[in-house]
Amino acid sequence: MLADAQVVPDALVVAWADAAGRHALPVFLALLFALLIVTAAAAWAVQRSPLRRVPYTRPSVRVLLARLAVGFAVVVVCGWAFAEVAEKLGDGRTLGRADHALADALQASVPALALQFFAALTHLGDPVTLTVVCIAVGIGLVLRQQPALAVGWVVAVAGNGVLNMALKQVFARARPVHDTALAQAQGFSFPSGHTSGSVVVFGMLAYLAMRLLPERWIVPVGLTAVALAFSVGASRVFLRVHFASDVIAGFASGAAWLAVCVASLELTRWAARAGERA
Repeated sequence: MLADAQVVPDALVVAWADAAGRHALPVFLALLFALLIVTAAAAWAVQRSPLRRVPYTRPSVRVLLARLAVGFAVVVVCGWAFAEVAEKLGDGRTLGRADHALADALQASVPALALQFFAALTHLGDPVTLTVVCIAVGIGLVLRQQPALAVGWVVAVAGNGVLNMALKQVFARARPVHDTALAQAQGFSFPSGHTSGSVVVFGMLAYLAMRLLPERWIVPVGLTAVALAFSVGASRVFLRVHFASDVIAGFASGAAWLAVCVASLELTRWAARAGERA
């Protein structure tokens, strides 16, 4: 009886995945538009927050590193959430069947011009690209005499790389079979490194802009960061080098680590301000 009851939800999930794949571009644009609306509202709130007008205080690098280390350990320990997802992976499970249904529908419905666009866009999340950005921004922060922000930036980007590699080894999920010449990828699939790396890099760039640039830059930088991170993640699904669940997990792990890094920087900064006032 329970097995019969489970068939209907499973079939619906697979059907929804197939429908999403057949209308992939409208779904992508609708989700992107919704994210941009939410981001614009959040950036507007940040601009008007009294916290935004508090002068920046350089936090202690040593205290910051300690907080980042604790945060990294928390994210790793919280890997049990990924284990819950991993239990449902596989051809015979609901999530696995939905992944394959979506991939098959994408292959049959997405035009070649759109695939070429995503093939170009996906390189923004390449490890080489993110490494170059990490080095360039780190040097810029040092030259601006912002050592704590420089350390936080480098640890955020590099730490996400370490976290993603660790998670890939834990779950050891094979990539989807992709025969397109537009994109090639090696190694394990879950979670998507391009996705998590883009979330952390573009998210940290938005945070740095909030802290160091004039107020008028907050909204455009925030919108650009969200659009790029989401689009790079989506490109991995469109190009079929990742399953949709890989990309969702990449968004989740990248957002979790980004939150840890930003919270660590802010807590350390406010602790430094409290010390100055004491």
